[in-house]
Amino acid sequence: MTQVEILFRYTTQPTEAAVFALASTKDVYGIRRLSFDRAAHTLRVEYDATRLNAASVTQLVRQSGLEIAEQLPLILPPPPPAPAPLA
Repeated sequence: MTQVEILFRYTTQPTEAAVFALASTKDVYGIRRLSFDRAAHTLRVEYDATRLNAASVTQLVRQSGLEIAEQLPLILPPPPPAPAPLA
């Protein structure tokens, strides 16, 4: 079993119907956990990569009715290096 997480940013707050549809995705074999961060407008989905791939997880989330704006990286890139001081 290979645990993978994917992070989505959504555009509008999920409706009650979308939340119930997302809750039913936990019945899909391979979906492990769903967690919302309402302040950041993100949904984190943990799934088994031996059973599902990112495209199928994205499709499941979109079919629930949640409006996905983008998929976010889980690890932020390092900040650019500071400019060298002029000597």
